[in-house]
Amino acid sequence: MKKSAILAATTLAALTLTLAACSTGSGADSAVAESATCPGGNTRFGILPYEDPDRLEPAYQALGAALSEQLDCPVEVIITEDYAAEVLAMENDSLEIAQFGPLGFVFANQRADATPLASFGDADGKPTTYTGGIWVPKDSEIQSIDDLVGHTLALGSPGSTSGDALPMSALTDAGIADRVTADYAGGHPEALLALVNGTVDAAQINSQTLATAEAEGTIDTSEFRQVWESEEIPNDPITVRGNLPQEFKDAVADALLTLKTEDVEQVSAFLGVDPAGPLIPVTVETYQPLFDLAETMGLTEKDV
Repeated sequence: MKKSAILAATTLAALTLTLAACSTGSGADSAVAESATCPGGNTRFGILPYEDPDRLEPAYQALGAALSEQLDCPVEVIITEDYAAEVLAMENDSLEIAQFGPLGFVFANQRADATPLASFGDADGKPTTYTGGIWVPKDSEIQSIDDLVGHTLALGSPGSTSGDALPMSALTDAGIADRVTADYAGGHPEALLALVNGTVDAAQINSQTLATAEAEGTIDTSEFRQVWESEEIPNDPITVRGNLPQEFKDAVADALLTLKTEDVEQVSAFLGVDPAGPLIPVTVETYQPLFDLAETMGLTEKDV
């Protein structure tokens, strides 16, 4: 399998840990006394860039402002450079809270003892999931994953659950991983656009990205076909760093789980949750299938 030079660039970006930050919540720019619920005078909340950061920012500003009010502590929302940068930031004690992709959480748990607290529930308060997929033009000769041999496939980003690990696992299971030209497009939206623009023969498109693209009119699904779909994946966990005081962890858990639906519904929309509900509690066991996937695939922190 070929992977583009984007992988090397992404790794370098992770090491430099360039962060785009925006503060939310009243009093975020003023000095705040350190307390059990406000270590260091503020709380840094990391977000992985699974969509265009300019589009994610307003949604997470709303969530961060509500969380700031619940914690009585300024919450600084930080959209990281990439998946690897977010894991590294928590490992280096540069984030107190972070939302990880399911596979990214596996490595954040192993490296920073990231503890899952909450995820995105539906209107009935039930857990929500999404699926990974591989799509082709409707008139393509590709009818199944086995037919990808000799063709180009756009992946999302290194370390992405649905944009990297799961489609590569499917190719590996089919015995064709080294016979498909798979390159990282730079993200989920970029992979979708590569297919729509005809620059690749196939692309990974997860159900979340597909729903957003359909709503925005950037894809007409009648012009494309899905030739592979993953098992259901639990939605992203919001985690807290493991080496923080238990009092702070408990405060964050209580704050997240008492947020109102309107506080999180903009973020829920990006994650394909419609109609949205409040955040719901999750545990490490919720994400056990991803730990199993990492072990089966022999994935390490170098793959994120």
